[in-house]
Amino acid sequence: MVSSQDNHVVIFDTTLRDGEQSPGASMSLDEKLRVAQALAELKVDIIEAGFAIASNGDFRSVNEIAKQIKGPTICSLARATKGDIERAGEALVPAEKKRIHTFISTSPLHMKYKLQMEPERVLEKVSESVAFARRFTDDVEWSAEDGSRTEHDFLCRCVEAAIDAGATTINIPDTVGYTTPAEYAAIMTMLFNRVPNIDKAILSVHCHNDLGLAVANSLAAVQAGARQIECTINGLGERAGNAALEEILMALQTRNDVMPYSTGLDSTKIMNASRLVSAVSGFVVQPNKAIVGANAFAHESGIHQDGYLKHAETYEIMKPESVGLNKSSLVMGKHSGRHAFKEKLKELGFGEMGDNAIQDAFDRFKELADKKKEVYDDDIVALVDDGLRDNEHIKFVSLGVVCGSKGPQVAELELNVNGEIKTAKTTGDGPIDATFNAIQEIYPHQEWQLKLYQVHAVTEGTDAQAQVTVKLEGDGRTVIGNSSSTDTVVASCMAYVTAVNKLILKSQKTAPDAMAS
Repeated sequence: MVSSQDNHVVIFDTTLRDGEQSPGASMSLDEKLRVAQALAELKVDIIEAGFAIASNGDFRSVNEIAKQIKGPTICSLARATKGDIERAGEALVPAEKKRIHTFISTSPLHMKYKLQMEPERVLEKVSESVAFARRFTDDVEWSAEDGSRTEHDFLCRCVEAAIDAGATTINIPDTVGYTTPAEYAAIMTMLFNRVPNIDKAILSVHCHNDLGLAVANSLAAVQAGARQIECTINGLGERAGNAALEEILMALQTRNDVMPYSTGLDSTKIMNASRLVSAVSGFVVQPNKAIVGANAFAHESGIHQDGYLKHAETYEIMKPESVGLNKSSLVMGKHSGRHAFKEKLKELGFGEMGDNAIQDAFDRFKELADKKKEVYDDDIVALVDDGLRDNEHIKFVSLGVVCGSKGPQVAELELNVNGEIKTAKTTGDGPIDATFNAIQEIYPHQEWQLKLYQVHAVTEGTDAQAQVTVKLEGDGRTVIGNSSSTDTVVASCMAYVTAVNKLILKSQKTAPDAMAS
């Protein structure tokens, strides 16, 4: 077992559980398996594959990941109930290494208003749930939900009870992103000083980013003795998200002089994982996002450019290659061959793709190259991301529009709905409105509302690809779809169809109450 004196930090990735709880971020089974494989290639220690009790779909996702993904420990979340824990244990049966992660709220606010339970009963549930989980695996993690706002005396009692019952990892989440680095580090120190059996477990942290402190809090906790960090790719997660795995990893690697801790991760796989998660979740990475944003290794200021050209380290504290980028450039155009394209994909951090996926991306690259004078790296990233989507119910076939100042604006749309080709010809207040009306006619969904429609250019020039983001809300659920094309109307249509598919998928799920974050 890793002790607090060891400098190895365990990385627990919860993109597929906490990350998927982001409004609009639901993923299909195939998408989850692709993300899980990318996480395995990144060499994370633990993959929290889902919340098995949440729905039959979630159970199947955890079970399939347990069957197919080798290397990392596969984990399922469970509330402090026998039903949740049994379901998690059943889902994890095929895993070569398995963990059950059970939790209960411990803060006065949560116990009074959410659980409506007295502290002594909560303490009993801690022991009962951990002991029951041990029937299914020796690797049990216990979390004190809203741990950063829990009274210290009660937190110590709960942690001691969990370890006595068999928990080998103790997680103290900053569930609502409320704490500060010094305060959070003090909680860790307090637990090491006051819990007599703390040496029998690894102390873990799970920080949310409501105040923008998730990464700072996580690193402060490690410096105070915690040895597991729970995080997500791109910082995906509820509300403002979780601590970003890529920021945690590169902070530890880049500033190893002041944080002498190690992980077993392969940082060169970061870009591949980031782009995949962005594509399947529909959450576009902001350009100025640390480590994985489009501007993270870009220099526009003349002074910066001059310094960079003279010596890269004047303005770059990390090498692009360390996160899976490659500064060497193959110029791509309509005469480029499949081999050059495959090498370009590797340069851009997409890792090993199957032959069918490469051929599909290459075909769409050729179509794009016929339309554009220059094909930029960001263009290729956008078209590959589009190909990663999994449209299960509805697929785009074709679209024709009539637009202009005289009107009327008309859209003629063909969609494949569950294997059947359906068409519609509609008018609207502009070509986008007409196109969305056509989707509505083919697949009626009047009860769903369009909450966001956003367009931005992937690259420069009048022939640039437009990247469109659509947010739909219905049945109390929110989803996001995005797509890219040199034709803004086509991109808009495909983004909307993606959102509709996700909302159909999400409507089939029934999440249990009191999910942890």
